[in-house]
Amino acid sequence: MANSEQKLVTRGSLMVDAVLLVAIFIFFFEILKSHVPATTPMWINIGAAYTASCLTGVFWLALQMFRVVLRFHRESKK
Repeated sequence: MANSEQKLVTRGSLMVDAVLLVAIFIFFFEILKSHVPATTPMWINIGAAYTASCLTGVFWLALQMFRVVLRFHRESKK
């Protein structure tokens, strides 16, 4: 198969991304709950979820950049 015809995204990579993103979101959410300056549980959860979603987005971007660099590094060795 030629380079231009290779699949860059597979079902397996999407599943790995989904599992990692859910795990990272839960991790950040649990950590951030104690750092939200609110008094009611509802606002604490909203603040932690909002911040965890932003951090999860940054993690997703970093993961994608890592995959691109890793793929380039592997192909440059060939």
